[in-house]
Amino acid sequence: MAGNSSRRGAVRRTKKGATVGSGGVRRRALEGKGPTPKAADRPAHKAYAKKSSAGSAGDGRAGARGGKVRRDGTRPGSDQVAGRNSVLEALQEDVPATQLTVMQRLDMDERVREILRLAGARNLPIAEASRSDLDKMTDHAVHQGVALTIPAYQYADVEELLEIARDAFEPPLLVALDGITDPRNLGAILRSAGAFGAHGVIIPERRSAGMTASVYKVAAGAASRVRVAQVTNLNRALASLKDKGVFVLGLDAEGDVATRSLELGTEPAVLVVGAEGKGLSRLARETADQVVSIPMGAATESLNASVATAIALYEIAGVRERQGRA
Repeated sequence: MAGNSSRRGAVRRTKKGATVGSGGVRRRALEGKGPTPKAADRPAHKAYAKKSSAGSAGDGRAGARGGKVRRDGTRPGSDQVAGRNSVLEALQEDVPATQLTVMQRLDMDERVREILRLAGARNLPIAEASRSDLDKMTDHAVHQGVALTIPAYQYADVEELLEIARDAFEPPLLVALDGITDPRNLGAILRSAGAFGAHGVIIPERRSAGMTASVYKVAAGAASRVRVAQVTNLNRALASLKDKGVFVLGLDAEGDVATRSLELGTEPAVLVVGAEGKGLSRLARETADQVVSIPMGAATESLNASVATAIALYEIAGVRERQGRA
């Protein structure tokens, strides 16, 4: 009888004896599910998070064009700053943000109160979410119950960086990154660029770290003060800068000129920094007007890319300061 949940299945007689079927229950349970989705299409799988982050980093303009809103309220291309200290610092530094998400029944402390106050002062939308939703939003980072959604970074173009220098009545000083893929290195380089007077940073679209929440976290306020330009081809961008009178200075351990005696430091310049270990690419080295090095003790093999950039910018700032006093 239809609707009779207690109806017995047909009796099947086998060599092992009579067995009663499930009445189609097991067969129906297997119907309609279809093939198992690929790992990259399952939200709970690591491959899904990796694909999402790769898509966000690969196109810095992905979230700026609108599009569908995810179930967690964010747009494709947006990123999350997670953790009470990180969110508080981002709000204090006026990092662009579109939404603050707070975990339901969150234990309040002074940091959370200040986060809510700053978000209210900026008229940021404040949403509540469960712990599991926050875990998914932040890719299972240690969020401590708060996450700040930042929009996809709006990259500048190289001409804008030159305009910043012109407006300051200073010879341009730019930093170009050749194969820097670690977001922490990019964040640290932004801090050094802000500290030593660089007018902007140039990164290529491919094989490079992009402006993500991880970069904001390391760079702190410098991510808002130092503009970043993204170019399709770094070597073509360097060649274009040379045509505009900007000297290309490659930073490499085997450079011909020491940073302490860098006469071109007072001229319009772009400092090209290669990846740690690999150093400058062949094309970047060929494009450079000079390849400069940092004097080091024989026992030191190499420096981290962000540390080397900081030292080189410090040396250039010193050269410019001495020239200004002369």
